[in-house]
Amino acid sequence: MNRRRLMEEKQMLFSDEDLKAMIVPLILEQLLVMLVGIADTLVVSHAGEAAVSGVSLVNQFNTIFIYLFTALASGGAVVLSQYIGRKEQEQAGKSASQLLMSGTVFSLATAVLVLIGNEGMLRLLFGRVEDSVMDACVMYLRISAYSYPALAVYHSGAAVYRSLGRTNVTMYISILSNIINVIGNVIGVFVLHAGVAGVAWPSLIARTFSAAAITVLCFRISFQIPGGRRITTGEKKEVFYSLCWIFHWDTSCLKKILRIAIPNGVENGIFQLVKVALSSIVALFGTYQIAANGVAQSIWSLAALSGVAMGPAFITVTGQCMGKRDVPAAEYYLTKLTKITLMLSSAWNLLIFLLTPLFLSFYALEPQTKQLVIWLVLIHNVFNAAAFPFSGALSNGLRAAGDVKFTMYVSVLSTIVGRLFLSYLLGIVFHMGVIGIAAAMVFDWVLRAVIFIRRKRSGKWKLFEVV
Repeated sequence: MNRRRLMEEKQMLFSDEDLKAMIVPLILEQLLVMLVGIADTLVVSHAGEAAVSGVSLVNQFNTIFIYLFTALASGGAVVLSQYIGRKEQEQAGKSASQLLMSGTVFSLATAVLVLIGNEGMLRLLFGRVEDSVMDACVMYLRISAYSYPALAVYHSGAAVYRSLGRTNVTMYISILSNIINVIGNVIGVFVLHAGVAGVAWPSLIARTFSAAAITVLCFRISFQIPGGRRITTGEKKEVFYSLCWIFHWDTSCLKKILRIAIPNGVENGIFQLVKVALSSIVALFGTYQIAANGVAQSIWSLAALSGVAMGPAFITVTGQCMGKRDVPAAEYYLTKLTKITLMLSSAWNLLIFLLTPLFLSFYALEPQTKQLVIWLVLIHNVFNAAAFPFSGALSNGLRAAGDVKFTMYVSVLSTIVGRLFLSYLLGIVFHMGVIGIAAAMVFDWVLRAVIFIRRKRSGKWKLFEVV
């Protein structure tokens, strides 16, 4: 009897409708974030070239810290999912509260560090930029640093709802937050003429709103509204924050979260540093290749949406299955989610490639630059559809099972040896330019995909315990 039939004879942990209700909001949320990012760039462009450059450079810097906050939240999400799978809601609530506490402390420390040393850090990284650009960088980073705690708090709360499979909640908060951000940017740039500050403060306000909204929803609070109706937040879920757990340092609980979070943070941090190094390599290839790579990367980000959005679904589903000690179910859903990711990624990457000429019509680029962009997008999209579901999305499922060190070692080595070294070899030594950079990127994906597929088939990921 095959695995499908065995699963059908048991009570399915997640129906097709459950998976759809989880996946669709994740994709829409990611799409919204990217579209708002594009809108932000257009608005910022009206504040001058120095503002655009400053925001762009600082966002590269901020991404490092955002990755660390999301890594901590992902570690918490794995622990939460497993406790939810075991129906230990009290432990799940305790872990969620500890995640909020640790995320807040870590982000506050990070914010203080950046506020103290912001200009020194920026001059170390981007010391050669013009004074006007550096001034924009410093202003934008100082305001951004105030939002670090809000980012960490939001991701902590989002981990709770995603672990429960209620991704529609984070989607709605994201919609409202991004509306606030866009309106604020328009007012800041076009009405107040505040330049960089005009786009920095709305981001801070929007992130604070997201953090406050998700935190309120994660508490069980009852209050009266005019008319006599009583509303209770957290009524429809069984996992919520508790003040006594937030203000209690639980070393055992934190160790479980950090055991997942630290390898994930190391992996993401090194990946971002390698991206910065690759930017330095691209800068050697001449104006038209630099321009083509920059435009292609913006299209790549949109094309990668489906694969990236599936990551939290893998964590939630696999984590709950492993928490329940239902290994056959975990294996079944790993396979099923991978197939879904392959189908979604294939359709989405094809759509984005077909729309690429339309996107390029909005750019004032030379014909050879546009042709190079199309080649870069083609290379990216083919392998993003075929390999990334295994190298990216599937790896989240392995992490959710507790197999975090193996995925970290593979990802770090593949990123450094595969992507960075091969980029230098193909791009500079063999004079392939940005095509060589793209080839190194897809080699990284393919290498990881092969290894993670073998790891899944070996069954070694089944042997770990998280909670």
